[in-house]
Amino acid sequence: MGKNKRVKILDIINNTIKEKKVTVSGWVRTKRQSKNISFLSLNDGSTINNLQIVIDSDTINNDLLDRISSGASVSVFGKIVKSMGSNQFLELIAEKVELLGFCDPETYPLQPKKHSYEFLREIGHLRSRTNTFGAVFRIRHAIIFAIHDFFNNKGFLNIHTPIITSSDAEGAGEMFKVTNLDLEKSHGKIDFEKDFFSKEVNLTVSGQLNAELSALALSEVYTFGPTFRAENSNTSRHLAEFWMIEPEMAFYDIIDNMDLAEELLKYIVQYILDQCDDDLIFLEKIEEDTQKSKPILQRHNLKLKERLKFVCESNYERITYSEAFDILKNSKQNKKKKFEFLLNEWGIDLQSEHERYLVEKHFNKPVIIINYPKEIKAFYMRQNDDGKTVAAMDVLFPTVGEIIGGSQREERYDKLLSRMKEMDISEKELWWYLETRKFGTAEHSGFGLGLERLVQFVTGMTNIRDVIPFPRTPGNCNF
Repeated sequence: MGKNKRVKILDIINNTIKEKKVTVSGWVRTKRQSKNISFLSLNDGSTINNLQIVIDSDTINNDLLDRISSGASVSVFGKIVKSMGSNQFLELIAEKVELLGFCDPETYPLQPKKHSYEFLREIGHLRSRTNTFGAVFRIRHAIIFAIHDFFNNKGFLNIHTPIITSSDAEGAGEMFKVTNLDLEKSHGKIDFEKDFFSKEVNLTVSGQLNAELSALALSEVYTFGPTFRAENSNTSRHLAEFWMIEPEMAFYDIIDNMDLAEELLKYIVQYILDQCDDDLIFLEKIEEDTQKSKPILQRHNLKLKERLKFVCESNYERITYSEAFDILKNSKQNKKKKFEFLLNEWGIDLQSEHERYLVEKHFNKPVIIINYPKEIKAFYMRQNDDGKTVAAMDVLFPTVGEIIGGSQREERYDKLLSRMKEMDISEKELWWYLETRKFGTAEHSGFGLGLERLVQFVTGMTNIRDVIPFPRTPGNCNF
């Protein structure tokens, strides 16, 4: 059987295979028998759709068939024919079957029935075999491809920024320390000069500051890598390890930044609509069934594919923080205390419920908010002339709220230095960042897009742990 090149089930389903006899390999979803005929439902991960394998017991050894059960991996050589069944167009008539990997039907956790997402997280080494997670991770891949395709087509350069860093880009201090010292022998007094890097270092929370350095030489760059937050938040919205897309562009002001963010999001979502229809249809049905069997808080009045079209076909509303604050403060939600977090004082940070109200209720379109109070934003954001706000922007989507956060960066040396002193940011540690404002400074902008938040929106999954293969959260670092 090894002489025959394996073909993907996706290519058979799409009817792009010229040969009539092929070899397919995959994992058995289900097995059923009828008299002298056995039917295997086979999936190799290339598509949400299974391929029906028809096996005549006169052709294939019965002892072999008895050893094949759900979860087993098999390789099958046979003829592609039109199916007489109603659930598939093509099927494979087996001529040879090879059992590649036996699966004990008594102990296999993924029996052919519905499983809760909580249970599947406990068996993360197997959950990718389910239809739901196969669909989610195929879409995740498609999103990643679309991101690289978008930036490549626009002439951006992909750069790699450090995972281990001595700077705290966000200034929040929620970082994972990296050391090779024996901390038990240090008795609480760590001499970092004896450490591997001779200084205190951490896992990065953002590649932005490093990306800025490259942008101020190469004009348009983007970084796509893992980031780490030591925030002890065990919620459906937080991960300790996640992936960020961070473009940085020289000679872009805040308007250019908003334009690029909107263009990127529309490109990605349209790509998924064009390329992942089968997976989207499946996930939409899952979402509808979940709503019926276990009612949850209504997230939006649009179905999954309608939500995706909604963000592609809308012109994003652009408003200032002050305008957004006034809308929210005067809304019935705020006056009737339906918001969990009431807005009474200008300058407070907006919560997800506020962001979603603006998108889903007030404007009925995605929203970009600009000019946030400087007291709730990072030190590197460009200060506006009013002395109260900075040229920051957030892009808000239905169901998830903020999907992108960014700003025009402060390019003026004196303004940046003053702000760093106000926020107690070390000049000594960030001397290199300050120095770029001395040597050929220019206006520049950028933003961050969390991959998992985007995958969550596109797939309709309600828990961010379910859109990354191996989630890292407080108390959980399996596999």
